[in-house]
Amino acid sequence: MTTADDIARGVSRLMVDRGYAPLGEVSLKTGRRVDIMAIGPKGEICVVEIKSSREDFMTDRKWHEYLEYADTFYFAVAAGFPLELLPDDEGLIIADGYHGEIVRASAEHPLPAARRKALLLRFARTAAHRARRYEDPGLPALLP
Repeated sequence: MTTADDIARGVSRLMVDRGYAPLGEVSLKTGRRVDIMAIGPKGEICVVEIKSSREDFMTDRKWHEYLEYADTFYFAVAAGFPLELLPDDEGLIIADGYHGEIVRASAEHPLPAARRKALLLRFARTAAHRARRYEDPGLPALLP
């Protein structure tokens, strides 16, 4: 059985192969946390929502809130997930612990410049702080 962590690993590897820098569990200013946010070479922002089971999708009503924080949005699931549950108008990635594959491209919805800047700063600060905490585990948390 493929877990959410396996799917995240496969999605992250796919994103790196496509020239994106992925980061898991990125908090938004709303307090919500996206599963994966990836920044492309031109500053484009891709958000990936991982669904590990039918129940996970059926009980989640927050994913709509992520659309306004992404140029592109994907659901990522394991092989065998009931794809008929997922909306046809969102991107789709099938992934496992080794890699992922885009099976349906996401529509592109360019973000307003001010929101893009705020997200890029949040992403950069989150990544830098995590790297620093890796080097110094005693460092207090900076961002939620």
